[in-house]
Amino acid sequence: MAVLNSITSQQAIDLENNYGAHNYHPLPVVLSRGERVYVWDVEGKKYYDFLSAYSAVNQGHCHPKIVNALTEQASILTLTSRAFHNNILGSYEKYVTSLFGYDKILPMNTGVEGGETAIKLCRKWAYKVKGIQENKAKILFAENNFWGRTLAAVSSSTDPSAYKDYGPYLPGFEIVKYNDLKALEKSLEDPNVAGFMVEPIQGEAGVVVPDEGYLKKAYALCKSKNVLFIADEVQTGISRTGKLFCCQHEDVKPDILILGKALSGGVFPVSAALADDEIMMTIKPGEHGSTFGGNPLGCRVAMAALKVAVEENLADNAEKLGKIFRAELSHFAKENNLIKLVRGKGLLNAIVINDSEESSTAWDICMKLRDNGLLAKPTHGNIIRFAPPLVINEEELRDCISIIKKTITEFN
Repeated sequence: MAVLNSITSQQAIDLENNYGAHNYHPLPVVLSRGERVYVWDVEGKKYYDFLSAYSAVNQGHCHPKIVNALTEQASILTLTSRAFHNNILGSYEKYVTSLFGYDKILPMNTGVEGGETAIKLCRKWAYKVKGIQENKAKILFAENNFWGRTLAAVSSSTDPSAYKDYGPYLPGFEIVKYNDLKALEKSLEDPNVAGFMVEPIQGEAGVVVPDEGYLKKAYALCKSKNVLFIADEVQTGISRTGKLFCCQHEDVKPDILILGKALSGGVFPVSAALADDEIMMTIKPGEHGSTFGGNPLGCRVAMAALKVAVEENLADNAEKLGKIFRAELSHFAKENNLIKLVRGKGLLNAIVINDSEESSTAWDICMKLRDNGLLAKPTHGNIIRFAPPLVINEEELRDCISIIKKTITEFN
């Protein structure tokens, strides 16, 4: 493998610190190559990737079918804008709507753009279809949600690190407690509520899994009040939790489905909002869009990424290996007082460290995991999320479980 440059890890970190905004706090490792479930740093050390770019790399690093789609299309046509038609977009739209079971797709680029699109669709539907008075529509969001860092996203956040010092905030957003049907039912009594946007599993909050039946009952409550159920599946979608998208675990078809991240296998920014005609067709030409949304390059990549997920049965693999992962670590937790809780679904899992959110224990464990050849990252202080690429096999998973057990044992 050719070396692209001779920069050291410290030199790369220094360059970022000197010339880049300090809006992230990454683990001190500098990656230069990836393949399947593995990444290598600039010094050549090999690691298991147990974050998968926050589940964007479900299909594994540099999957050849996805990369080939990228390189082939990049040499033909990359961008036309939506001022003109292109020969790839329609095929992509047909494939995705057929796969997920919706009438229409609105293509965008980043996950947060998918969320913004869903909110605009919901508000437009509220005024054009439901008949809410202009500028009175409200959208409910689950407490501890995370769907990005735009002003709309932080306006709906309950995390001070996301919203502090960014006011004034967008109006028309209200918070309801997650996994609390009574709280949702009470909020839905307001006739001006147009939608409820929720993550089927709260990823950034620490892989918080709601009670079984919550999604199905929340959907039914929304339907009873003519309120749109909006599922943010940017992180949970594309096979991560053991289904093509997480709401399928409870046979729920969201009114608006938001996808991103692994929609392109981590190769190119692609996101989407899907809905049926009654909702999607409320937006008319010129009322919403994106220069890059629906570009030929992104569409080719996304089709390839989805075909990999389907043809390689990544959802089934996530379901099977996720059960092994949770069973092994739950048994280990009984013998180790440092682990308070193991939770997750499919291959989206987390352990809660038996320490305060302000402690450095989870960070220190992640640093030691790095030294032992596995990359993970803490969230909310005392939670470590584990989300490997879905192409991982059982032998590799069990090797990783051994690394995790060994590392945590060293902290007792």
